[in-house]
Amino acid sequence: MFAASMHGLASVFAWPNVGLMVLGTVIGMLVGFMPGLGGNFMLAMMIPFVFGMQPEAAFALLLGAHAVVHTGGAISALLFNTPGTGPNAATVFDGYPLVQQGRAGEALGIALTSSAVGGVIGALAMILLIPVVKPIILAFGPPEFFMMMMVGVAFLALMGGKSPVKGLAVGCLGLLLSMVGDDPTTGQSRYTFGWLYLSDGVDQVIVVIGLFAVAEMLKLAQRSGSLVDNAGVHVHGGVWQGIRTVFKYWWLNLRCGVLGAVIGMIPGLGGEVAGFLAYGHAMQSSKTPERFGHGMIEGLIAPESAHNSKEGGGLIPTVAFGVPGSSSMAILLGAFLILGLTPGPKMLQEHLATVFHMGWTIAVANVLGAALGLLFANKMAKLTELRGSLIVPIVLIFAVLGAYGSHNSLSDVAMVAIFGVLGYFLDRFDYPKAPLIMGLVLGKLAEVNLNMSLDLYGPRFLLRPITLALFLVFLEG
Repeated sequence: MFAASMHGLASVFAWPNVGLMVLGTVIGMLVGFMPGLGGNFMLAMMIPFVFGMQPEAAFALLLGAHAVVHTGGAISALLFNTPGTGPNAATVFDGYPLVQQGRAGEALGIALTSSAVGGVIGALAMILLIPVVKPIILAFGPPEFFMMMMVGVAFLALMGGKSPVKGLAVGCLGLLLSMVGDDPTTGQSRYTFGWLYLSDGVDQVIVVIGLFAVAEMLKLAQRSGSLVDNAGVHVHGGVWQGIRTVFKYWWLNLRCGVLGAVIGMIPGLGGEVAGFLAYGHAMQSSKTPERFGHGMIEGLIAPESAHNSKEGGGLIPTVAFGVPGSSSMAILLGAFLILGLTPGPKMLQEHLATVFHMGWTIAVANVLGAALGLLFANKMAKLTELRGSLIVPIVLIFAVLGAYGSHNSLSDVAMVAIFGVLGYFLDRFDYPKAPLIMGLVLGKLAEVNLNMSLDLYGPRFLLRPITLALFLVFLEG
């Protein structure tokens, strides 16, 4: 086992693997920075290029890119309040307020460093847990998934800050939006108002782009000036201060990294769930939860660590059982077929060094992606000093292109505009936007898993040991 692990690590730095990993890392950072594209789009475009490659070279390119796509997304989330990918939605809650305080360099240092640490934690979790992962994965079923979603729902009121009622009201709106579309059990249409576009439900990426990016640009256009009201206080070296800050909160980073890796191991849960649950955990464990949403460092570290560590965890069921841990891992299965590999116990026996190579690639790519981002962080921070008249049209163009590119539909553009206006008025009347996104993401998963739990076990599903433990956590929240 140790020899295979060291062989896998050595192959990461062998040529041409290391060159392909660097290329993939650059591509992943750029794609992540551009709102609306995301890791799934990138993997789908890159997989045809691995024909004829050796497995180690192919995974160096693909995983090098995929490992850092959320790291790139954090940059646009911080600087422009525009999450580059869905999981970066939780990053804007406290990251963007930090930037508005003139601490852009520090915020970038915190986000990029915690992303790297989280990614390494996820990769190490994969490397260490591969031999013993089966009982962990089999312990989770629909009842446990449902109760995990309920733990997340319990945080909705807390996310309202000084006004829990407002947080709960907006969270309930998110839960209501999650019910739009065809009922997963009966197939009957709900709240579609005869619009075929809504039969598949409300796309969370579209909501995120509208609620944050478009709404913020509407506010900026109204007040003029720059993104940061006190941009002049930007301090050179703030990036290094951010890096040091992350290691002051090492225990939170470790906890959220482990949480993200565990969520990644559970098929069907994504980076959005990892980010939101980690954010809720940071809030619940904080002595000043009412300050979240106003530039709390813990609120930036937690989601960035969790959604990057999720990628390493997501590889475990994909490689060990051929069951993709997320939608991106499902796309990656196509690469396995192209390369002539069959995920499962046989792969762990015959290609163990390749499995470890994948884990080490994620770890090294995360460090490399963060280093690239940190290298240019202070220069990127100066973008916040540009006049709003220059930034507003550029961000709106990216928002429209990102929305249209999701499904090549003008209806997506219309929905972005609708949620942009909604986000503007939520800000104007001091309602938090975070609970809406959290309710939307968790509501869909909660409904599906509740129906499956009742079909399989009836009300007795609440008595399963892990479900009961999570239920106690839910009551405490």
